[in-house]
Amino acid sequence: MKKICLSGLVLLAIIIGCKSGSSSGNAQKLTLSFESKSKSSVTGTAIFIEKKGEVTFTANLSGLKPGPHAIHIHEKSDCSAADASSAGGHWNPTFKKHGKWGVGEYHKGDIGNFTADANGNGTITLTTNEWCIGCGDPTKDILGKGLIVHEGSDDFTSQPSGNAGARVACSAIIK
Repeated sequence: MKKICLSGLVLLAIIIGCKSGSSSGNAQKLTLSFESKSKSSVTGTAIFIEKKGEVTFTANLSGLKPGPHAIHIHEKSDCSAADASSAGGHWNPTFKKHGKWGVGEYHKGDIGNFTADANGNGTITLTTNEWCIGCGDPTKDILGKGLIVHEGSDDFTSQPSGNAGARVACSAIIK
């Protein structure tokens, strides 16, 4: 009888060890497509990759007016409204003032500005440990949120959203 119980415990230990070890090194990846909004022709993709407790975000956009544009994570993964207002306000689970990422107070959704070139193409990349993909922590989990590109730049001062203008592209952050 002891032999069977010991064998069962060894098997259980092996299963638990394999399960806990198998997912720790794996990266999670989300690839999203932007929808044009507010009668714009802005399109593009966004990629979120989580690995070893950090999320790297990269967006590549086209169809923009040349110059600076803001990009933010918003409260809802709803891009159904023609002006993307259905995505709600900036994602702010820690109830901070709007600001510039990494400087003083800022929303978890305050990604920042990027510049579109003369052809209307722009790229932005950010790596942070302040986000996760599907971890369930309401102060970090980006799933179920919206990703919005704005017509203008974020002034990092105006409350609550940075006065960045119309929402020209939207994507739902969903699996």
